[in-house]
Amino acid sequence: MATTNNKKKKDSTMNLRHLSVALCITGLVSLSCQAAEKPNFLIIIADDMGYSDLGSFGGEIETPNLDALASEGVRLTNFQAAPTCSPTRSMLLSGTDSHQAGLGNMGELLQENQKGKPGYEGYLNQRVANLAEVMQDAGYNTYTTGKWHLGRTEELSPKARGFDRSFILVQGGASHFDDQKAIISVDPKAIYREDGKQVEVPKGFFSSEFYTDRLIDYIESDKAEKKPFLAVLSYTAPHWPLHAPDQWIDKYQGRYAEGYEALRQQRLKRMQELGIVPKGVSANTPMEGGLPTWEQLTEEQRQREARSMEVYAAMVDNMDHHIGRMLDYLRQSGELDNTFVLFMSDNGADGNSPIDLPGNREWMAKEFDNSLENMGRKGSYIDYGAQWAQVGATPFPFFKGFTSQGGTTVPVILSHSSLKAQAGQLNGQFFHVMDVMPTILELAGVEHPGTQFRGREVQPMQGVSMLPGLHGQAMPERAVGWELFGRRALRKGDWKMTWMTAPYGSAQWQLYNLAKDPVEAHDLAKQEPAKLAELTQEWDAYVQRNNVLLGPVKIKYGFETCLYDHCFQQGQ
Repeated sequence: MATTNNKKKKDSTMNLRHLSVALCITGLVSLSCQAAEKPNFLIIIADDMGYSDLGSFGGEIETPNLDALASEGVRLTNFQAAPTCSPTRSMLLSGTDSHQAGLGNMGELLQENQKGKPGYEGYLNQRVANLAEVMQDAGYNTYTTGKWHLGRTEELSPKARGFDRSFILVQGGASHFDDQKAIISVDPKAIYREDGKQVEVPKGFFSSEFYTDRLIDYIESDKAEKKPFLAVLSYTAPHWPLHAPDQWIDKYQGRYAEGYEALRQQRLKRMQELGIVPKGVSANTPMEGGLPTWEQLTEEQRQREARSMEVYAAMVDNMDHHIGRMLDYLRQSGELDNTFVLFMSDNGADGNSPIDLPGNREWMAKEFDNSLENMGRKGSYIDYGAQWAQVGATPFPFFKGFTSQGGTTVPVILSHSSLKAQAGQLNGQFFHVMDVMPTILELAGVEHPGTQFRGREVQPMQGVSMLPGLHGQAMPERAVGWELFGRRALRKGDWKMTWMTAPYGSAQWQLYNLAKDPVEAHDLAKQEPAKLAELTQEWDAYVQRNNVLLGPVKIKYGFETCLYDHCFQQGQ
């Protein structure tokens, strides 16, 4: 009898705890929620994963764990990031624009006119209050594993920026195996740091498995403290070099033999069936005609292209497996119901070739075995190219590095007990990666420090809480800008304008009504001069507000798109 009563008491306590947290989150009580148990937060980041890759977003890749998370939570279909990785991460952790947070440009690609200028440090600067620092001061345990890409030195490591425990890759990418090769010839060894100190990876290391293991270990080791946690699990999959264990690659053998266009149409059909994409919308493929079609490739080239995509799919599938392990751990430890889980990709699919990075052409030919038999295995270094990346971006144009929808629209899944009423639903409201920090702070009942933090002056957040939009209210209209590599964009309401140089644009503003034209296919700049003028004024204010430096960009990476001997040219 005592056991039954204890069980009823435990169940009642659990129900009251969940109700209390849910009421706090949804704003249905006006009293202070400090007495409620603080929620945990798990942010999971995929690196360069395409919008249409997940099963729950229309893809054919097997992602059962993320699909289950989507069925229990909410899919955000209009969530915007930066065009590349480190700017996105700086906004995620600061709640403000990357030009304020230190990543006005990626550190590796800083231009002469940018070096030494505020906002262009190339690392997460001290002018922002990092999410981990704020949560640490609020009594949270804070952890991160995986990609950092926000500072190379110990002084710029997660340990120095509010994370209690961390195991991170310093650079933007690396071999996913234990050989510790990096991705660029001028910086050829991958650097890893644990709690700030440089370390080597163990034998048998595979990135997605190891980062998951380490994070579970960190949370488990502090379990007795009974403190809430903020954890950032930042996978380097599926960023090139494309690597996966053999058994995962074998699973996809022959799956991509039909080629790019067949897969794009299969995905688009499923996306429309799921409601991710409106019926009647066609994929916008601006590089069509400028790069070879599947039929124009030689048989050997088709084999290599198909193999590249098999490895890529294996990486995403394998990552999903380890995400499942992470969620199972939280479920078994009784923490999952009280954990707000956010899954996202950091930018669009990547069609930019690493061969264009300084010195890489010769280095890759000399140091790696990229034979068909070794593709995806240790010692290989491959990417999957512009055509597969454009498929990954379905239905949007272009991919990573571009301010078009294909570069910035990313798949996002949110799951928490307070969202059960929306389980399985799609939310098409406009959200931005800057909104993550204010959302987490509101959920945790933590105030942003304002303009002074830990003895230094910091920038206020520009993002807004997503909670009203997640619970059925309309998000306020706002103007949000993007700038990277000289490419520009600004969005206000349903309207967006983009500016890109040749061969990808005309070096003039192009204007789109995304409500009617979500894939940016019909330029309305000439038909809507008043709207163009309104957004141009907002753009000028964005540049002024964030000290955006505009000037010529002199880099080859991301500015020449080639596939074998064919390179995309304007007007093709």
